[in-house]
Amino acid sequence: MMRRLELFIFCMLVWVVLTGSVNWQSVVSGVSVSLAVALVFGEGFAERPGQVLDPRRWWWFLVYAPVFFWEMTKANVDVAYRVLHPRMPIRPGIVKIRTRIKSEAGRVFLANSITLTPGTLSVDLSGDVLYIHWIYVRETDMGKATEAIIGRFESLIMKIFD
Repeated sequence: MMRRLELFIFCMLVWVVLTGSVNWQSVVSGVSVSLAVALVFGEGFAERPGQVLDPRRWWWFLVYAPVFFWEMTKANVDVAYRVLHPRMPIRPGIVKIRTRIKSEAGRVFLANSITLTPGTLSVDLSGDVLYIHWIYVRETDMGKATEAIIGRFESLIMKIFD
């Protein structure tokens, strides 16, 4: 029951922020949609729903966002270089990496962050192991590949989710 209530509150906050309105029509619509979402998805919302309201986690997410966008920008430039280069210097392959992130939501967030970064694609997530398709495999050693791919994300994501 607590998960559904927290999801309802979270959805209402998002609704108000996105609509920018607190008139009665908007609030009634928001309550209806938030209630439906909370009833349908409430039990699968979070492993520990109380975390969502922790301001420290929100702070670390705000720290993570510019790091992610910077890494995404660098990866875009790298992929554009490889596409525009006459010899198209690619060495694609799938590498195995291991994460220290404990929570399932955190591991999924990491896998999505990797996929959103051009040149990498999360292929499989099994426990603490991820299989990543990499446009240019620089390292085949699992430890070095892990550091090269997720070193910049992992510690921040652990602060957000673990």
